[in-house]
Amino acid sequence: MPQLLVSDLRTLAYADALALQRAAARARISGEIGEDLLLLVEHPPVVTLGRSSKERHLLATPALLAARGVELFEVERGGDVTFHGPGQLVGYPIVDLKRHKQDLHWYLRQVEEALIRAVAPLGIVGERSAGYTGVWTNGRKLASIGVHARDWVTWHGFALNVTTDLSYFDLIVPCGISEVEMTSVARELSTPSTEHDALKRDVRDRVAEAFGEVFSLELVTLDPTELTRIAAPTALV
Repeated sequence: MPQLLVSDLRTLAYADALALQRAAARARISGEIGEDLLLLVEHPPVVTLGRSSKERHLLATPALLAARGVELFEVERGGDVTFHGPGQLVGYPIVDLKRHKQDLHWYLRQVEEALIRAVAPLGIVGERSAGYTGVWTNGRKLASIGVHARDWVTWHGFALNVTTDLSYFDLIVPCGISEVEMTSVARELSTPSTEHDALKRDVRDRVAEAFGEVFSLELVTLDPTELTRIAAPTALV
């Protein structure tokens, strides 16, 4: 059975994770890595601007971002502006669509489906919103998705708010959707802060399992040190 190599990078600066996923994508394209990957990570506060970003959707000045300790990056993924930070599960699926279906719209729906399945056992009903990419619940946005692909190999991915401080989203127009209300798993479940660490671990495991189910892949844990050995960071844009 084809495998999904899952690597938990824990907390990692955005720039380092970006270099690593680009390197992993390069290795997947070349065949140096023969299986699909899922990199899971939590970032310090950062705002990223995708290819469709509009200047007006970044509400904070550089000075305000700096005062909040928020970095700013322009990246090659699709989509508009988004936020990553503590308490958010960020996933970078590096998937060779030639082994699945060569259709990015299909792929986006599969990523949504995996996240919907992951939160369902917690009692959260994940939903799609017509005309948009991502996952909502009760009209509130729970997860954002933005991807890039070359030679049908994907990178970038999703950001699922688990215990995220939602006030950071006031710095932007999330994904360019005016008046969107952001939410988190912890908010929807009214999870006390004393249980946040356990919730993050639970959601991380459920997300990995759901990706394996949706893409019909066997989960195999890949140690981050082994990942960096086989995917040395290099330029890929």
